[in-house]
Amino acid sequence: MSDLYQDNLFAKKEKKIYTVAEITEYLQALIKEDTLLSDFWISGEISNFYHHSSGHMYFTLKDKNSQLKTVMFKGYNSSLDFEPKEGMQVEARGSLDIYAQRGEYQFYAREMIKAGKGKLYEAFEKLKENLEKEGLFAESKKKEIPLLAKKIGIVTSPTGAAIRDILSVMKRRSGNFSVLIVPAHVQGNLAKGEITAGIKYLNSRDDIDLIIISRGGGSIEDLWPFNEEEVARAIYNSKLPVISGVGHETDFTISDFVADLRAPTPSAAAELATANREEILNRLENLTKRLLNSSSTKIKEYKNKVESIFERRIFSSPEELFRNYEQELDRLETGLIHQIEKDYKNWENKYQLLYQKLNNLSPLQTLDRGYSILQDENENTIKSVDEIKTGEILNARLSDGLAELEVKATRKVGDNND
Repeated sequence: MSDLYQDNLFAKKEKKIYTVAEITEYLQALIKEDTLLSDFWISGEISNFYHHSSGHMYFTLKDKNSQLKTVMFKGYNSSLDFEPKEGMQVEARGSLDIYAQRGEYQFYAREMIKAGKGKLYEAFEKLKENLEKEGLFAESKKKEIPLLAKKIGIVTSPTGAAIRDILSVMKRRSGNFSVLIVPAHVQGNLAKGEITAGIKYLNSRDDIDLIIISRGGGSIEDLWPFNEEEVARAIYNSKLPVISGVGHETDFTISDFVADLRAPTPSAAAELATANREEILNRLENLTKRLLNSSSTKIKEYKNKVESIFERRIFSSPEELFRNYEQELDRLETGLIHQIEKDYKNWENKYQLLYQKLNNLSPLQTLDRGYSILQDENENTIKSVDEIKTGEILNARLSDGLAELEVKATRKVGDNND
């Protein structure tokens, strides 16, 4: 390849020009494919904090060398147990992405804790992951909560706010049930052992229908007994269904995930565990009405659909469904016949041409021009006088038959007697 040809070849290549949006989308795709950037923890100091009227939080996480713009949307920051402030050291979990309108990369926080709580959260996440893999959170393992429990066992502190809230709710219920309170510490070193023992004790009785484990709100340290593996396994191995009512609505513990039902508060646990007969009757009546209305609506809807379908032209003239197919079939048939005829003529012409060529090469054509073929009695063709003898009987093949000949004499072309 000459240098001139190479120059011309390269000159014909067009350069690709990208838009800003295309490059931004490309970078976003690269970031999203990176597993590290899709879910990681980061620590830093809060600065430029702004809590928007929409509920979203905007701030910067910084250290001595760098800073990172951060957003925490309302759906995530509503679960925080503290109010972020300027200069506060925090640890945040989230993902990295690009804000396309400004072309800036920023951190999208989903969780955030004050610095120092990281080890507890790390232990929480590790145990949660292990127990989930083991199947302790599986929905298929959850036991059904009885609608009308006759006797409810409650494992909690007998002097805490949780038991007061639970008993207050139960007093308002008109159901025929009773409770058995099993005292236990709900925070501190003794808590996990006493909670576990309380669950096992209630399972040893034959008059308990349902268990509630509960305590009021508090810090992660206060709620930690309900994050202990020993307590989690006691709940999982319980033959009786367990409702977990620990902390406030935004608090989540390992017990909540293992329990057969998680209640957001102790009061909610009491409501879920007990049933008001009047409420049940009203609910059944409402469900009956809803079922009848829904069924009637569905029947009318399907009836209208059926009538609409039968009014379609295809049902009044079903033959129209096949018209296009019939025309297409006729078209294909006509085309096939024409193609067959065309191919037949082509092959016939080729045959006639080959026949003529073969006929021209045929020995019979030579005989028609006045020549003959001389053969001995075994029909071997005689090519030389050396192959015959005087007095031998030969056959001469002519264009219209055979002639029997007797050899009187032979001589070669070029003899002196010629």
